[in-house]
Amino acid sequence: MTRFGRALGELQIEIPCASSSQAEGRVERASRTLQDRLAKELRLAGLSGIEATNAVLPGFAERANARFAVTPLRAQDLHPPLNVAPDRLRDILCLRDQRRLCRTLTIAHDRMKLLAEDSDLSRSAAGQHADVCGFADGQLQVRHKGMALPFRIFDPRQQRVTHAAITETKRLSAVLAHIMAEQEKPPPAVTVPPSSAHAGYRKKGGRHPGRPSRLELRARKRAETAAGQASD
Repeated sequence: MTRFGRALGELQIEIPCASSSQAEGRVERASRTLQDRLAKELRLAGLSGIEATNAVLPGFAERANARFAVTPLRAQDLHPPLNVAPDRLRDILCLRDQRRLCRTLTIAHDRMKLLAEDSDLSRSAAGQHADVCGFADGQLQVRHKGMALPFRIFDPRQQRVTHAAITETKRLSAVLAHIMAEQEKPPPAVTVPPSSAHAGYRKKGGRHPGRPSRLELRARKRAETAAGQASD
């Protein structure tokens, strides 16, 4: 189930699906038209901020409804009343994902690692699934069976030794400086020996000339004959 479907399920709202491909096409076509028109309206008005865009949206909706709206067959409002308490809307309309709480009390979420505080509640939830809720104001909350688990975000970049971490102690500063120098060194080049080296083969430096060919033998014989005639 998607996040949208989960929120509607908690609000007891049924999702009407298109019963034919033609109906789905009409829905997608209308959404694509509105999204395309809205982007062009904002570009022509030179708007890029959220506050300025929200100020333009009411007028855009009125113009779009005046051009594309269809008069309903029945004028009465058929929307059902809200069946949940208003203070629960923040908990329902949030980004909620299920993640497993490891035995080390850590949760991997959105390229981050969340470290739950060591407590009886966290240890009882270890090895089970917990809900990670992301709210509109950017806050995160970890819940297990409706109970919030205190946690902190682990940043692996804080584990690297920096100049600010070196204290004024002479001996400790020298050790940390040596560690930093070793970390910044490029990795050593790896030399892969050929497969013939495993059998003890070694190059001798020169290559044996091999057996001479017939042309070379004839050339040598002609040279020797010419040298003998010249000496006579």
